[in-house]
Amino acid sequence: MTGAENKIKLESALFLGFVITLLLSFVLISIFSSGKDTLYSAYVKDENSKNIQWRQLDIMASDLSSSTPRYLDQGYNVANTMSTPMLVNDWKEPHRTMLLIVAPEKPITVTEADAVYDFVTNKGGKVIVASNNSNAQVVAEKFGVQYKDATGGLLDGQNYYSVKNLSSGKISENQDQQNIWALASVQKEVQEKNRGCNAEQSAQYEEGINSCVMPIMFDMPTAIQVLTSGEGESEDQSSKDYVERNIHILASASPAAFLDNAGDRNIDSPENQILGPGENGLIVRIDYPNQKAIDMPELGTYEEVDVTGSIVFVAGQSAFANYLWNSNEAEETGRTSFCLHLGIDSRPCWTSQIKSGPSDWQGNSAYFQTLIFDMMEFDNQDLSNVITSQPSQFNIVFDESRHSSSPIVEPFSAAMSTIVLLTSDTWLKWLILLNMIALLAISVMVVPDKENWRHVFDLTRFRERPKKVKADDYHRRIKEALMSKVRLFHDLTRDEMAMKTPAEVQSMIKEPRLVELAFSRNRTYTPDELRELMRTIRRWDK
Repeated sequence: MTGAENKIKLESALFLGFVITLLLSFVLISIFSSGKDTLYSAYVKDENSKNIQWRQLDIMASDLSSSTPRYLDQGYNVANTMSTPMLVNDWKEPHRTMLLIVAPEKPITVTEADAVYDFVTNKGGKVIVASNNSNAQVVAEKFGVQYKDATGGLLDGQNYYSVKNLSSGKISENQDQQNIWALASVQKEVQEKNRGCNAEQSAQYEEGINSCVMPIMFDMPTAIQVLTSGEGESEDQSSKDYVERNIHILASASPAAFLDNAGDRNIDSPENQILGPGENGLIVRIDYPNQKAIDMPELGTYEEVDVTGSIVFVAGQSAFANYLWNSNEAEETGRTSFCLHLGIDSRPCWTSQIKSGPSDWQGNSAYFQTLIFDMMEFDNQDLSNVITSQPSQFNIVFDESRHSSSPIVEPFSAAMSTIVLLTSDTWLKWLILLNMIALLAISVMVVPDKENWRHVFDLTRFRERPKKVKADDYHRRIKEALMSKVRLFHDLTRDEMAMKTPAEVQSMIKEPRLVELAFSRNRTYTPDELRELMRTIRRWDK
């Protein structure tokens, strides 16, 4: 057997192995994703099953893109990320961007959680995380809160509503205590929850936004425990890296709520845990004020402005789903705002607590649109009115990477996530590196040996050589080279360099000849002078 035959067989074996690995990966991912419906997606609008369509977020996405509480005819710029929430720090204007992580079916990794933490605490970004299990626990721990995970979920024997069976017209009794309602504030924790407000009042920042509450409904939520409170630092930080923050529990279950760890719905069971204050939270908001970002305080100018990073943890993704987001959808699923289990058909569950102001439930959209609007920078006095008067300058990004996709789409989503994680996840890095080595080996073996050659100059084609650079262009390029070297030497971004005054730039350069080159407009240079200036620029930072 010749060496050529051995080479061909090795090439064929490597190529065949690569193709089999690729197909096997595609098939396995498709098999594991088959039979799973895509739920809590902002882009599933035509599902044949109403039960599945009611558990989507398309109505929420549509409302956010079409209107805001203050600007009823204008909406946010709505987008999505398909690969990983690690991309948040690459978005333009992060302090005017909100990431929505609703119903993560795949656990959030430590690397992704670090990216989200940096987005909120260093970039002034906004995030809402909604889950009823431990898939969001990694990112929650970064901010000092904990999602409770129990077999039977959270049960509340005091603040719950009933669901009517549409086919029989009867009221369900089994799941009542898992259908929890609460009175939620927007900015800060309210102790006396006896004053109601609607979305329009809150959006206009009238008196009461810091003291009024709005009704909100959950379906089978869990509970959130605040591990740290007040202003301080997160657990993963050293004592030297103090980060100012404000923590507020905006909504809580009643003192009678308990975790059904045993799954027997019995509050007296020894395994079940009765929750107290600080442990029965339903909505927790954490703000990080006094951060710096580059934006437009006035039209055409860019300066540092103060912004606030914010993150909200919600103890259940159902609060955003179509059937609770919209009151009409809620009625079609048998959910209403009446306390049918108390026999009071004409009053909402919370009417007895709200003594003044509106108490009607307009769907969870009324509250969450108000909360999102308040988290954004619309009330930032440092920003230009050109920005704050246009909601389209603010971004809402749905994280679609945490949901189960169709068998056809899932392999491509997994591939995109893998590529993004290449530089951060060690195991994936080695896996992709080995595949690249295999591809390189195949390409080296497949490429034929080059024949002996020699270079022959064709003097008949001398006209095709590049044109000489004009004197003016040469002058401009040398000036740009100088400014770039000064900027890099002082470790400045392009925006920061552009904000420097001429006097500051001159003090940074210091060399008189180079200062003249940077700021003279009418001065002309001979080729010899330009060459000498290039030598001076090379020696400038030595």
